[in-house]
Amino acid sequence: MDYANPILTLAQSTQSPSQSNITLFIVALIAIFVGAAVGFYLAPMLASKKLQALKSETSHLTKRAEDDAKSAAEKIIIDAERKALTRKEEVDKELEVARADVRESERRLAKREDLVDRKDETLSQREQTLSDRAEKLDERKAKLEARNAQLDELIEKQQHELERVAQLDRSQAKELLLERVADKARGEMGKVTREIIEEAEDGAKDEAREILINAIQRYANEHSSEATVRTVAIPSDDLKGRIIGREGRNIRAFEKATGADIIVDDTPGVIVVSCFDKVRQAVAVEALERLIADGRMHPSRIEEVTEKVRSEIDEKVIKAGKDAAMELKLKGLHPKVIEAMGKLTYRTSYGQNVLKHSMEVAYLSQIIADQLGLDGRLARRAGFLHDIGKAMDHEMEGGHPKIGMDFASQYGEKDEAVLNAIGGHHADIPATTLYTPIIMAADAVSAARPGARRESMERYIQRLHDLEDIAKSQPGVTEAFAVQAGREIRVMIDADRVSDDEAYLAAHEIAKRVSNEMTFPGEIKVTVLRETRAIELAR
Repeated sequence: MDYANPILTLAQSTQSPSQSNITLFIVALIAIFVGAAVGFYLAPMLASKKLQALKSETSHLTKRAEDDAKSAAEKIIIDAERKALTRKEEVDKELEVARADVRESERRLAKREDLVDRKDETLSQREQTLSDRAEKLDERKAKLEARNAQLDELIEKQQHELERVAQLDRSQAKELLLERVADKARGEMGKVTREIIEEAEDGAKDEAREILINAIQRYANEHSSEATVRTVAIPSDDLKGRIIGREGRNIRAFEKATGADIIVDDTPGVIVVSCFDKVRQAVAVEALERLIADGRMHPSRIEEVTEKVRSEIDEKVIKAGKDAAMELKLKGLHPKVIEAMGKLTYRTSYGQNVLKHSMEVAYLSQIIADQLGLDGRLARRAGFLHDIGKAMDHEMEGGHPKIGMDFASQYGEKDEAVLNAIGGHHADIPATTLYTPIIMAADAVSAARPGARRESMERYIQRLHDLEDIAKSQPGVTEAFAVQAGREIRVMIDADRVSDDEAYLAAHEIAKRVSNEMTFPGEIKVTVLRETRAIELAR
């Protein structure tokens, strides 16, 4: 039951439905007006309370903001004062430093001004002294000119008197004087030359000898010699006829297939194989030995065996080159270079195997380069390839250094040290790197060691004669003797014609001519002997 609206309930019970609606509408209007009136009176009251609350909060916030601003302002003022004080101290320090610099500059300026004043005073005194000295020099000059005039007159008189007494004119006397001066100068030059040479040799010889001795001691290798011609033993002399063949067809076929000369003479039990190409010679010897062992001797068989042996020799050549490069730990060599080095195993120089010699030079070059603080690996490579031109010098025109340098350059060797060492190890071209003289020294050491090489008797005797002839051609030489197997030349000079100092010049000239005019391994010592013999007969 609705107790809130009794009027509405009563009206609905006493009135018809249409009147009820009207009544309801009126009641609603009345309720709206009453609510609006209540709201009109209550709203200002609520708004007033909210406004007061907002004012209170705003006042609180304003006071708080003023306090915060005041605190911030005080902090800013304090910080500003502190920074200002710090900056003032810094400025004071800078000003003090600036004042000190100014004082130092003023002090230096004053000192410099004082120094300039003293220099001016000194220059003035010196100028006065020089002026006085110039006056004295002028006086002395005048006196000297007068004295020189008197001396010239006196010398002229003396010259006329000397010409009259000596019966020589001026030109003859001048020539005699120049000759005496030249003799004296020659003697002094020889003395100076001897002193310079002795001083240089005292240090250089000891150091060079130490380096070479260490290199030789650290490397040792066996030396093997091969004959310039090869001989093939045969079981009996009856086999010589089979080797020659009917009308010489077998020997012609053999020589054509191998390119070597077969010499069948009266020497019992042997056949001589001769060829300038050691590879061809090796092929001929091996093929001939197989044919003799096989017993079948006819042109087709000769060609078959020769071709097979040549193929095997080519493989041996490549293997020898690879083994040598592997032993020396050399990388990056072109196959053609390896093949060329392998051919040197069949090449000899004065009886010394060239491949073994090249390997020995490589080791010696590395040791010497290491002791000198250079690249030992590069020196080893240059030493190994220095004689590569000997593998084809019989096929090309020119010396083996130039041929080898061009060949190495063509097949991948680009390093200047290696190419210059190949082309200049016999001084054919100037040395442009430090490695070239190292290779030259190692080459000489390898070739000059006892047992490494051998020469024919004719060449040996001819070299001794040439050595003595060069020494005897020197002015003042009376006798010359080659000793120590041609490693030393002893020269006797006339003591009346050559002085002690000039003897050193004579030794130098002889050594120079021997180096320029002769080819020899190692070095040749020149010893000049000068003695004075006083002979008197007692009667």
